[in-house]
Amino acid sequence: MEGTEAGHQAALILALSAAFLHAVFGALQKGRYDPWLARGAIDVWMVVIAAPFALFVVPWPEPHMWPLFAGGVVIHVIYKFLQAMAYSRGAYTVVYPVVRGAGPLFTVIGAYLIFRESFTLIQWLGVAVLLAGIFGLAVYNLIFLTVDRERLPMALMLAAMTGLFVAIYTTYDAYAIRATADPFTFLAWFFMFEGMTMPPIAYRHWRRMETRPPLRPLFTRGLIGAFVAFMSFGSIMLATRLDKVGEAAVLRETSVVFAALIGWLVLRETVGPRRIALMVLIALGAVIVEMGG
Repeated sequence: MEGTEAGHQAALILALSAAFLHAVFGALQKGRYDPWLARGAIDVWMVVIAAPFALFVVPWPEPHMWPLFAGGVVIHVIYKFLQAMAYSRGAYTVVYPVVRGAGPLFTVIGAYLIFRESFTLIQWLGVAVLLAGIFGLAVYNLIFLTVDRERLPMALMLAAMTGLFVAIYTTYDAYAIRATADPFTFLAWFFMFEGMTMPPIAYRHWRRMETRPPLRPLFTRGLIGAFVAFMSFGSIMLATRLDKVGEAAVLRETSVVFAALIGWLVLRETVGPRRIALMVLIALGAVIVEMGG
């Protein structure tokens, strides 16, 4: 299917599915539990679920894949640290738009430099519209938000840095998944390796807490998050293998719309008419990118 019209349509569906699932994943990490603990519980289950597939189901990785796995794990660890610190300092509907806003622009540039992909003028217009909506949400929050004002600048700075690493890992992982004959080999082994990094850190964080949350509901939430992570990350990686990396990255950023709805309906965060208008811009930008291709 790679390079065919069927592949393009499949990549579109996968990228939009990843957008929704990524918003759900972010809400799971930002919800009732400390972000460090939530991420650690998710990663424990990622290892448990991925290991049997990596060891006994998918083909063994080619020798040149081991350095690529190592590089990917380092990039994702930095990303997870930055994300957890950002979520610890800012509301979900404040941090998430900035994290996702920086990603598509840098990813499009990286896709041009590494994969020689190019956008039409109409598609660049769509990127501009989408970014206007995403960063408009961030500016709106910066001006009008009344909660945690003293921590907001640091939260926004960490969110911007996290967004940069979103672009880095998207481009890097797209290269890595194309470097192996079987994409599911990359996904299974990568999830197993990447999931090993955060649980020890989360455990130390849990031990230092004065009031420790019960582990059973935390790990139940982590199990759900692990399956969401598999589907979200797996979908976007397969989309980048089937079609253009830049287009998949831009379409995934419609997750900001889903995130705002989740923040409003589930986390009980305020979403007013201005935010709704900005979310319409984000969705419109994604449509322009897709139609202009």
